[in-house]
Amino acid sequence: MPQRPFCQPRRRAILPTVVTAPLPLSSSDFTLPEVVLDTNVVFDWLVFKNSGCAPLAAAIEAGRLQWVATEAMRGELDHVLSRGVASTYSPDLLLIETTWARLARLVEPPLPTLVPRLRCTDPDDQKFIELALHRACWLVTRDRAVLKLGKRAAAVGVTFTTPERWSESGH
Repeated sequence: MPQRPFCQPRRRAILPTVVTAPLPLSSSDFTLPEVVLDTNVVFDWLVFKNSGCAPLAAAIEAGRLQWVATEAMRGELDHVLSRGVASTYSPDLLLIETTWARLARLVEPPLPTLVPRLRCTDPDDQKFIELALHRACWLVTRDRAVLKLGKRAAAVGVTFTTPERWSESGH
């Protein structure tokens, strides 16, 4: 399983002090912590303009956090938009499209054999869970069925949380 940078506190080893010249760093030397956003959080952020999503959105916009997603997740967002679920809010489809294209990094879904067994009662949510377990630090959701799996996800180093709890935890 890929290493999750910045997700968990690391124990410091006591090492002898060695004075050397610093090596030049490039942007490729750093890996951003990754987050999976489920569809309801994307809606809260980009359609409903929920202020509880503002710190999370700011971290993604500022490049301190990498939003990862799959084509299936994009398909679900498009499906929900096409059903008119948020039509009373007049979603800005261009804003949603450009934000997704600019900020979401599309990745391949993990092979089921590479993901710890953690099943949700709603099979539509499984794609978010599996991607988060395979490569992310956080799965941000409001879905109670997903949040109920939080303790088991934490055992493998992934936090399932709401946007508000994510920002309250000081990220």
